[in-house]
Amino acid sequence: MEAYILVNCEAGKSWEIAETARAMKNVKMAHAVTGQYDVVAFIEFPDMDVVTDILAQFQAMKGVQRTHTAVAIPQKLR
Repeated sequence: MEAYILVNCEAGKSWEIAETARAMKNVKMAHAVTGQYDVVAFIEFPDMDVVTDILAQFQAMKGVQRTHTAVAIPQKLR
């Protein structure tokens, strides 16, 4: 399964949070970005229980204010 984690950060923390995220298991990429969110991370995971753990790690990072998760819908559900 795949998902995007969109992160709002405190000012000046986006690069640090993206770098920390890239070192996490299951995170395939993370970038500081412009727009409504400050960091976008792409994750791959075997089941939804793992997502809960990953989100807890993001929310525990110093400077993270909130997260929004968008789980990709598999094609077989179309």
